[in-house]
Amino acid sequence: MKKLRIGILYGGRSSEHEVSLASAAAIFANLDTARYDAIPLYIERSGRWTIADRPPTTESTTEVIKQARTKKHSHNKHRKNEIYIFSHPGDDTMLSLEHSPDNKHGEQVRITTLGLDVIFPVLHGPYGEDGTIQGLLELANIPYVGAGVMASAVGMDKTITKVVAQACGLPVADYAVVRKHQWTDKPSQVLEQIVEQFDFPIFVKPAQLGSSVGVSRVMDQEHLGAAIKLAGNFDRKILIEAAVQNAREIECAVLGNNKPEASVPGEVIPAGDFYDYESKYIATNSQLKIPAPLSPSQTQEIRSIAIVAFRAIDAAGMARIDFLLDDKTGKIYLNEINTIPGFTTISMYAKLWEATGLDYPTLLDRLVQLGLEKHSEKQSLHTGLS
Repeated sequence: MKKLRIGILYGGRSSEHEVSLASAAAIFANLDTARYDAIPLYIERSGRWTIADRPPTTESTTEVIKQARTKKHSHNKHRKNEIYIFSHPGDDTMLSLEHSPDNKHGEQVRITTLGLDVIFPVLHGPYGEDGTIQGLLELANIPYVGAGVMASAVGMDKTITKVVAQACGLPVADYAVVRKHQWTDKPSQVLEQIVEQFDFPIFVKPAQLGSSVGVSRVMDQEHLGAAIKLAGNFDRKILIEAAVQNAREIECAVLGNNKPEASVPGEVIPAGDFYDYESKYIATNSQLKIPAPLSPSQTQEIRSIAIVAFRAIDAAGMARIDFLLDDKTGKIYLNEINTIPGFTTISMYAKLWEATGLDYPTLLDRLVQLGLEKHSEKQSLHTGLS
């Protein structure tokens, strides 16, 4: 059987660059090499697309992230293998330009087609998980794993996710949206409105970022301004969210296209006050309980809501749906929808499916096949009246 050529697209311009490297490392380690010929497509922090000399291979998520933080990123004029993608549907829309020195002419450039069958985006945050990469791949007519443009954009924006969830009758915590210009123009008025609407503690988050980057748990009015300023460093739209009292953090993985399935739920016991970036990827004392210690009715409700939320944004392939459970009242709140969940060695998505009966290599194979099926279905649609 001929191997499929799969491009693992990772790195990117967002502040979640290091997490993407750790996810890609785990995917390369678990992809079935008998079925797939994997090509490491690395997007540098500057946004330049290259073919990496070798894929990230460190198994430890913490080690990958620490190495990426300390590594110096050069921006040399010349690159050995740059990638260019053309929005001209066809078999050869992604090209590699290999630069090599030439004593006579200064430089030689060899252009080759990559001949990829499918791309697996492992980009977390803006410029990758928000519909931008998906739109580019759609224009070039390249099959890819995961949600399309709209679902990616909606899932990336926490405020729009809540609007869609409410329209579907799904429970969400009380929230408000602050625009960065509102904070800049009238900070006192913004503070007054937030204090009037919410009781402390509250969460302040960038609306379009993941991995808990820029997120603060604010205990009183004194620290509210600093939290808004921090979130505003990452996004022009800031989410203010009521803290669910006695909250337990529950996650559920969804897999599929037209007939999605939900995994067993898992619970996160964060090392700190909440599951922030350090607790997720650096600290070693956060705990994951899989399956989550829930009643049968709670388990069923979470799995059902996960499927409804997945369909509501028209997701495809994969998503991790995050919930907050009030341990006293038993009320369940939809928190976030992650259309490109983490695939690191410590990430929930693969672990939840392993507990449900799918090991990591089989899960990756299913995701690739779902991406190809989604592309094939779209190709069968008419694009005009003729």
